[in-house]
Amino acid sequence: MKRHHVTFLALCVTILLCFPLFCPSAKAADSGGKQVDILFLHDTHSHLDSFPTVEEGQNVTLGGFARISTLIHEKKAENPNALLLDAGDFSMGTLVQTIFHTDAAELRVLGALGCEVTTFGNHEFDYRSTGLAGALDAAANSGDPVPSLVLCNVDWEAMEAEGLTKDQQLLKDAFAAYGVKDYVVLDKSGIRIAVLGVFGEDALACAPTCALKFRDISEAAAATVKEIQEKEDVDMIVCVSHSGTSEEAHKSEDEILAKAVPEIDVIVSGHTHTSLYEPIRHGDTYIVSCGSYGRNLGSLSMSRQENGRWQIDSYELIPITQDIPADPTAQAKIDSLMEKVDSTYLAQFGYTTNQVLAQNDIEFATSDDLYDIHEEHNLGNFLADSFSYAAREADNPDDHPIDVAIVPSGCVRDTFSKGDITVADVFNAYSLGIGPDGIPGYPLISMYLTGAELKTGAEIDASVSDFMKSARLYISGLHFTYNPHRIILNKVVDCYMTDERGSRTEIEDDKLYRVVCDLYSGQMLGAVTDVSYGILSVQPKFADGTPIEDIEDAILMDNGQEVKAWAAIAAYMDSLEDTDGDGISNVPEAYASAQGRKVTEDSRSIGDLIKSPNKFAFIIVGVILLVLALVILLILLLIKLVRRLMGRATNHPGRKA
Repeated sequence: MKRHHVTFLALCVTILLCFPLFCPSAKAADSGGKQVDILFLHDTHSHLDSFPTVEEGQNVTLGGFARISTLIHEKKAENPNALLLDAGDFSMGTLVQTIFHTDAAELRVLGALGCEVTTFGNHEFDYRSTGLAGALDAAANSGDPVPSLVLCNVDWEAMEAEGLTKDQQLLKDAFAAYGVKDYVVLDKSGIRIAVLGVFGEDALACAPTCALKFRDISEAAAATVKEIQEKEDVDMIVCVSHSGTSEEAHKSEDEILAKAVPEIDVIVSGHTHTSLYEPIRHGDTYIVSCGSYGRNLGSLSMSRQENGRWQIDSYELIPITQDIPADPTAQAKIDSLMEKVDSTYLAQFGYTTNQVLAQNDIEFATSDDLYDIHEEHNLGNFLADSFSYAAREADNPDDHPIDVAIVPSGCVRDTFSKGDITVADVFNAYSLGIGPDGIPGYPLISMYLTGAELKTGAEIDASVSDFMKSARLYISGLHFTYNPHRIILNKVVDCYMTDERGSRTEIEDDKLYRVVCDLYSGQMLGAVTDVSYGILSVQPKFADGTPIEDIEDAILMDNGQEVKAWAAIAAYMDSLEDTDGDGISNVPEAYASAQGRKVTEDSRSIGDLIKSPNKFAFIIVGVILLVLALVILLILLLIKLVRRLMGRATNHPGRKA
């Protein structure tokens, strides 16, 4: 009998040990089978239509929300609960943006695609507070479905403590009317997903007209995640971030966020236009990016693990090519909005969207080349010549010749393909901003700089632009040679101007020279001063040498209207010689090659590294010598102290040293 009891007990123990194999734990059962599909975009920059561009030397047509819509329909046929998110900078980049503040075309088309949540990028502030408020009101009142807007790190508390400005109050009211929140919670077949939004430090630095103040993204996100965990019963936390990633760890804001707030499951990372073909992973947090302008649709599938966190099972960036058919319903909506562009915006300039301005047979550099590759580029030369031409042609009281025209890489958004160049192509290449007149497009400004400041401008390009790539400069009228191996702030070894015949003219340090550039460049001069810690300072002046306190006072006017940067390029295109007699201008062959405006002297010889030192070199060498002197003095003091201690030990042999 006892033997039967023992056998029975052994059988019970065996069953209990095997029970988990047949009946999963409550936690495992809760996580088993849970899957989420996420589609994502960011930095689409008003590229609602497909667009021609140049990639790897080839003319290609990419993007288009109607084609993206086709892919979304296919994905949702597989999983109706697929989540579509956007990480900001949905505006500013094509002619569509010209009705941003009146019609909110970008938000409405995102809504038509089924985008459920987006956030603000720096370019949403390009049309100033009134423009953004107008867009939010237009979207909310359109009757169309629009995505939720989330942003958790606006520092309303600090602004209210100081007293809200007129612009801040305007945006607070517009945010409330639209329904902007710190986060939203979405239910996907019982899977509850919280989505929060953040706006990064570099994004704010790139938004000179933004009136708002922001908290640190990690601090704000941590507080918001804590609130979500306390108030909401959610399975997943996703962040749509307009902060970006970088190869330099201290600049990679979304990686810093992932490490600081590990409770976030996925960060959709916008701002830096990065294409991540493999997610970045820190702990259980994934960072994903799909590039800019709607070239790709990001897609990922995730499954929930037993510990409650999520794992990516599949991930891809789907190229948006001409092979994908356009969704006719989405295209019809886009076309209806584009009709307003011709009638309400381009008519003011005497243009239409598809009007051909010039024919082009040369291969222009891309906007990425201007930003990433530190050398002279023909696209930058062409744009700078356009600014110089428009300033010469303007009906302006200042009849002083244009000495120098400057184009920063950060404002160049696209290039020109071979073939016909249309008004839309020109606008897309230089599409940013708005002027005080309330009409889209940054205006040109006319200011005066001393010869010494022009040389400083060359040094900004040579020394600072590797750290602040939007400050890479492309010029007309000024030539310089720099050696990248020389000491910082002393890289320029030659700097001169050319006259109308192309002859060399030496720059006089104390002489005033007339310079034309766009308004954004003028607004960002302070940022260059900050990056260089005040060493590289440039003060815009009027013709009489009086400092310009408000850069908008320097806006270039023609017949009472602001001269828009993009319109300056269009006018220059239209003015070019018709070499083949077909009635359409032709881009000159001279732009096919470099013109010696920015020359790299790649030399490491001692003579080349130390020749022609400037004042900054003496300052830097002086600082280095001072530091060395202090180090030597400290070492001598330490040696003296050690000797004194050893002497005491010798004089007191009974003590332990």
